[in-house]
Amino acid sequence: MNKYWMCVITVLGCLFVSCSKESKNALKIVATPVPHAQMLEFIKPDLKAKGIDLVIITTEDYNMPNRALANKEVDANFFQHIPFLDEQIKQFGYSIESLAKIELEPMGIYSKKLHSLNDLQTGAIIAIPNDPTNEARALLLLQSEGLLQLQNSDDLQSTILNITSNPKNLKFIEVDAAMLPRTLADVDAAVINTNYALGANLDPLKDPLVLESKDSPYVNVLAVRTGDESRPDIQALKDSMTSEKMRAFIIEKYKGAVLPAF
Repeated sequence: MNKYWMCVITVLGCLFVSCSKESKNALKIVATPVPHAQMLEFIKPDLKAKGIDLVIITTEDYNMPNRALANKEVDANFFQHIPFLDEQIKQFGYSIESLAKIELEPMGIYSKKLHSLNDLQTGAIIAIPNDPTNEARALLLLQSEGLLQLQNSDDLQSTILNITSNPKNLKFIEVDAAMLPRTLADVDAAVINTNYALGANLDPLKDPLVLESKDSPYVNVLAVRTGDESRPDIQALKDSMTSEKMRAFIIEKYKGAVLPAF
């Protein structure tokens, strides 16, 4: 059984189990483990004090959370940035939307073999995410370092097919975003999302050769079904996730590797 289906079965199992145990005041949210689920765990007691039982379901499968939300298996999700959400809505027609901007995780270029991007040799192998929005994001970061040129720098859906200049003849391997840290032993460099870097015990402040600019458009958001924004429990979740208490938690825990976006 491959990794994708194991992940789907695990998450669906969690959904069904939680249904049997949850209270009538349960608020179910699916999230990737780091930092999203950690942040949700932090505000869980605050919601409990308001009579809301926050049920957190974790997954590393980027395709599952929006499908689960659209299918009413969960009440919200927290794992994605706006360009990814927009692309999923466009591709699948989901009736879901962003509830609030929460945090930014700057993407970085990591390597176990290089001390600087200046050390990249002709024909070097670079691993990048294989989902459309994160692939474009990785390519834009590489472009900002002068390593390639894209046909349209404003196109947040660019792929390696849109590269018009590649002076070092770099070779690109497209990999599932969650697996990128595991490629570091086999490639010259990899462009990795901060949540997966943190999950692999990489330090986003010390380990990257380059870190994405703080003015990145890739802010991570809480998402809900269209029409659910005004639900009292959803509003309570939003309030807790955009509170000064949460801001202080993000700054203290992640030391700049994750930045508040509210």
